[in-house]
Amino acid sequence: MEIDLTPKLPQKVCGGDGGSYHAWCPNELPMLREGNIGAAKLALEKNGFALPRYSDSAKVAYVLQGSGVAGIVLPEKEGKVLAIKKGDAIALPFGVVTWWYNKEDTELVVLFLGDTSKGHKAGTFTDFFLTGSNGIFTGFSTEFVCRAWDVDEETAKALITKQSGTGIVKLDGSIKMPEPKTEHRDGMALNCEEAPLDVDIKGGGCVVVLNTRNLPLVGEVGLGADLVRIYGKSMCSPGFSCDSALQVTYIVKGSGRVQVVGVDGKRKLETTVKAGNLFIVPRFFVVSKIADDTGMEWFSIITTPDPIFTHLAGRTSVWKALSPEVLQAAFNVTPEIENKFRSKRTSDAIFFAPPS
Repeated sequence: MEIDLTPKLPQKVCGGDGGSYHAWCPNELPMLREGNIGAAKLALEKNGFALPRYSDSAKVAYVLQGSGVAGIVLPEKEGKVLAIKKGDAIALPFGVVTWWYNKEDTELVVLFLGDTSKGHKAGTFTDFFLTGSNGIFTGFSTEFVCRAWDVDEETAKALITKQSGTGIVKLDGSIKMPEPKTEHRDGMALNCEEAPLDVDIKGGGCVVVLNTRNLPLVGEVGLGADLVRIYGKSMCSPGFSCDSALQVTYIVKGSGRVQVVGVDGKRKLETTVKAGNLFIVPRFFVVSKIADDTGMEWFSIITTPDPIFTHLAGRTSVWKALSPEVLQAAFNVTPEIENKFRSKRTSDAIFFAPPS
């Protein structure tokens, strides 16, 4: 049975005054389960506080909107408090404890994409909360809490029952949260909107690649990522991941058309994508995109920390490396047609500006 690759929007899982949590469901997007990929979004209103938790999956977080504060505790290391803003990518390896807080008027929205191959449920993140009505304290008896944390019974009961919120709460504006430290961002976060461009094609598009060189922590996560912008009516060259990686793509803004071609030259997907859509390109499948008038921007993870792509059009295309004789025989065309094919796209690479 063929797997449906149709782009999907997330479903609301929980929420309240402080914000909400949304996730993509493997039942609606089967490639999540097939590829062991999880995808979710956290949205925090002003004074919204996402309670401390750890996850069963390694992830990359990407700030889609707003600014705020992230608390991150790596295993057996002291905690870090980071100022985060739109465009930030943060690598979250296994075992990290995180909390998130928004003190601004603008909603803070964070995207999470990650690997669920070691998780409880394929295609779904499972979070374990340290506090709250579903936190670990609620599962232990008062006796165990008293013994483990060396507190009296009254204190233990307060720890177990006082925080009645689940996952996300709204704090009183008078509560003072930890201030972020500039040095804590080093090696923990990279702003993809401010980082040097890895590719910049005039009139076509640009890309920033997140890998072990500019954010070494992604090596522990086991994922690479990129932020891609293509301008109005521009095209992203047909290409595929040649190292058996999946491409998980979230449309950040704009809209456009996408086609995916799979086994036996069959077109597996042809659709229009828009901001908020998520879709997954299976291993070795070829994908290409064309932006609408206003352009299109997307954030992707690739299931390897240092991905390698093969492009099938442009000056870096594999076609340029093949001899004229091989191309003539492969396409069964005349030398004239082969020469016309080869002579095009000799200076363009990856992104193609619209025809003039």
